[in-house]
Amino acid sequence: MNEMEMTRMLNDEYDESRENSIREMLGNFYNRKMRSVVILVWAFALLCIAGAAAVAVLFFKTDQVKLLILYGVLFIVLAHWVDLIKIFAWQMIHRNSLRRELKRLELRIAELSETMKSK
Repeated sequence: MNEMEMTRMLNDEYDESRENSIREMLGNFYNRKMRSVVILVWAFALLCIAGAAAVAVLFFKTDQVKLLILYGVLFIVLAHWVDLIKIFAWQMIHRNSLRRELKRLELRIAELSETMKSK
């Protein structure tokens, strides 16, 4: 964070409506620092989607009840894993915004302590 951004935050000129937008959150998720997490999330999600599609095809090709139950359960499990991956990614996005809020709070506390020391 550079000096100009810090002074804007401390002077309440910081645009909070832009800070909490979905576009800003996604931009912070898809950056260099989060590259490994993004690759992991997308790879696992694509793997689960491909598995669910394959199981769905097998489900409609079989006539045995045991296999129908197996393929149905596998499809549901893989679909839930995709949902869990989405939730994980969303939590990572919110983790970044929480870190920014904590940093902003630390800066405000530091400013307050400086003003209290000067009085």
